Amino acid sequence: MPELAEVAFYSKKWAPGLGDRVVEVVCRDRARIYRTADPAQIRRGLKGKRLTGIETKGKQMRFVFGEASLGLHLGMTGKLLVKKGDHEPGKHDHLVIRQERRSLVFRDARMFGALKFEASTEPAWWTSLPPEVVSRSFTLKAVADYLRRRKGSPLKAVLLQQERFPGVGNWMADEILWRCKFHPARKAGTLDEEEGEMFWRETKQLCRDALKIIGDKYGRPPTSWLFRHRWRRGGKCPRDGAILMRATIGGRTTAWCPECQGK
Repeated sequence: MPELAEVAFYSKKWAPGLGDRVVEVVCRDRARIYRTADPAQIRRGLKGKRLTGIETKGKQMRFVFGEASLGLHLGMTGKLLVKKGDHEPGKHDHLVIRQERRSLVFRDARMFGALKFEASTEPAWWTSLPPEVVSRSFTLKAVADYLRRRKGSPLKAVLLQQERFPGVGNWMADEILWRCKFHPARKAGTLDEEEGEMFWRETKQLCRDALKIIGDKYGRPPTSWLFRHRWRRGGKCPRDGAILMRATIGGRTTAWCPECQGK
């Protein structure tokens, strides 16, 4: 499932449509992606409006059409595409927003993605999202308080909680813990003050790095990152050369170095 940086990159796929008016909206009404949105309302609300803004928060996207907001979650197989204006929807094209010169398409083969819609630029489902990790509101105190509340949970599981770490997913959580040299199964409540500050700092820094490298032009992270080694058979830690370990921690397949993340 796309994480913070991938979502930022994919959201730009519809950028060619900025400033242009919607002439028609085609919805496959019974598709599961409409479980949180009314397709008839989307058709009425978007027709005649111009795409005026694109925003992301964590794993969520918002496309602003004048005074209306279309929320979009990609899920595991969701894709945003730009096709010709007369594009005929394929089997998995569940939303097609036609403009005069192009069609903005949401394609989702397995339909784990979801849509939201509201005739407002400040919908509650957007404004109520937690502060982004790269924002000023993501404070050391907020993270320390959260770690105390989740003191019995593995650090890997804590990092996957979108209510505090929006946009952080499986590979990002592994990368953060590798940078901190913390074992992913270590309990959140065992971090001392200095370790807690490092955890907060490295979380913010990785999100910044990922947005810069992946979120802009979908660049490939450097070989100095765990990311480039974590799924290779016989993959080695880029820091000390130890063979990486793997196990299910926090409900997700997790990779770590047994040498530098031994605590």
